[in-house]
Amino acid sequence: MNAASPAPRRVRVRAPELVGKGGWLNTGGKELRLADFRGRVLILDFWTFCCINCLHVLDELRELEEKHRDTVVIVGVHSPKFAHEAEHQAVVDAVERYGVEHPVLDDPELVTWKQYAVRAWPTLVVIDPEGYVVAQHAGEGHAHAIERLVEELEAEHAAKGTLRRGDGPYVAPEPEPTVLRFPGKALALPGGNLLVSDTTRHQLVELEEDGETVVRRIGSGVRGFVDGAAGEAGFSEPQGLALLDEGAVVVADTVNHALRRVDLATGAVTTLAGTGRQWWQGSPTSGPAREIDLSSPWDVALFGGRVWIAMAGVHQLWAYDPAAGTVEVTAGTTNEGLVDGPGSEAWFAQPSGLAATADRLWLADSETSALRWVDPDGSVHTAVGTGLFDFGHRDGAAGQALLQHPLGVTALPDGSVAVSDTYNHALRRYDPATGEVTTLATDLREPSDAVLVGDDIVVVESARHRLTRLRLPEEAVRVESVAHRTQRAATDVSPGAVRLDVIFQAPAGQKLDTRYGPSTRLLVSATPPELLLAGEGAGTDLSRELELNPAVGQGVLHVSAMAASCDDDPANDYPACHVHQQDWGVPVRLTPSGTDRLPLVLAGMDA
Repeated sequence: MNAASPAPRRVRVRAPELVGKGGWLNTGGKELRLADFRGRVLILDFWTFCCINCLHVLDELRELEEKHRDTVVIVGVHSPKFAHEAEHQAVVDAVERYGVEHPVLDDPELVTWKQYAVRAWPTLVVIDPEGYVVAQHAGEGHAHAIERLVEELEAEHAAKGTLRRGDGPYVAPEPEPTVLRFPGKALALPGGNLLVSDTTRHQLVELEEDGETVVRRIGSGVRGFVDGAAGEAGFSEPQGLALLDEGAVVVADTVNHALRRVDLATGAVTTLAGTGRQWWQGSPTSGPAREIDLSSPWDVALFGGRVWIAMAGVHQLWAYDPAAGTVEVTAGTTNEGLVDGPGSEAWFAQPSGLAATADRLWLADSETSALRWVDPDGSVHTAVGTGLFDFGHRDGAAGQALLQHPLGVTALPDGSVAVSDTYNHALRRYDPATGEVTTLATDLREPSDAVLVGDDIVVVESARHRLTRLRLPEEAVRVESVAHRTQRAATDVSPGAVRLDVIFQAPAGQKLDTRYGPSTRLLVSATPPELLLAGEGAGTDLSRELELNPAVGQGVLHVSAMAASCDDDPANDYPACHVHQQDWGVPVRLTPSGTDRLPLVLAGMDA
């Protein structure tokens, strides 16, 4: 088939049962089965809480979820990548942390993921009111297409008498009365107090030096993008904090895709950078800060006179110039992975924590479980970490040490750095002088940041909703070494020629946007690079012949695809256009009995 052609009619496949060892959340304790959703349009959202693209999709779906509440049920199928994400309590925490207001099936063993042949986080599967799969979408940017399909299914099944309207099965959990709720980052203020991003409550909280007594709250506490006085301003899941000068703090306002400024004297909030819209491929990457879209800025740090931004949503580093009022990309290609070198060629994977010294910008690169740094000349290096699929808790020489999805990094007075090793519930230390990794503290619960206060280090224990003060130990804690690889099963493929087909079917009423040239893009690479004998690189065709090296037994194919579609109405001079994009990391194992075709669904169904 032509991988980019519209489907002549809707393909339907009977939906498999929903199974997950962890059970159901947000249902008031009720266990659900596929039959319970008969008569409703069911959207399965295969997600995992480490994944920034999954968090983007949660936000994309909120409007659709509200608008079609009496006909549509969204079910999150939590499908873990990291070992920590298979823990049930961690999923419970994540559902509250990210404001998930629909039922969630906890599937720690990936049973339902495999039944639906899912290959990427996030993936959305649409099931009609009679229990048939009618569409699958990988990646972000599909909400408009799914809404159009939902409207078609509503009309079709209302006419057939198979649509059932009414309230869904969502039951909200009871709110917890803690001072902080899933705090993200912390900052020591000039006067000695601490400022904390109270992420789930969409506020900043200033605490006294004890880290417990509340001085004031900044932000209304209601999700929004509003400048104004301390009690009126709106944030949306704020994270990183940095001193802009003695009188102001810059805030990474993550879900608003913006940088905000807080006046420390008054608490007033203004916007420094971002439009409130998410950056997409093809959008400008430099210019006046208030006119450029950003994508999930997760942390900020002042380095070389500029505010560097860990732009988690597009796997890049950006910088904001306070003097010029501009932003620009400083490192990263938007490809997800671990590649060192000049900033323009480096690959990152969800950078989430920054810490600056005089000559290095340290960063926690969460999805590669890596500690990395940037030199003043912009070149990128890796201290700890090997790639997207290896993680664990192992101390020793940095070349073989392992972290698990770290979110924070803190520069220490002796030139070493502390790493908030989030999914290992630990505080780790890397010493550049010795090249050794040690463990400073354990039994922390999802530490996401740490800040020095005198001889102590104050850790943000995000999932315990508190700050924890530790004395920096002279000797490291000893822990038993553990190594993991992501538990996703490898795909058996044949050595030699393999056809890669990225399936994209433009949504109903739309067509591929070819006004300015090709509207599709495909980028392919491999780990190790020797896996690919042919087929590497960029192109515009969504199908490609690959040649896999028989001498390399297994590896990972990295596939990045993008397609742009626009409204197909000749009378409309300004058609609405949409970008669909997804990155896949596909573990493969070469075997003579393996498949010679690898289909990846960006949007539609593989016929």
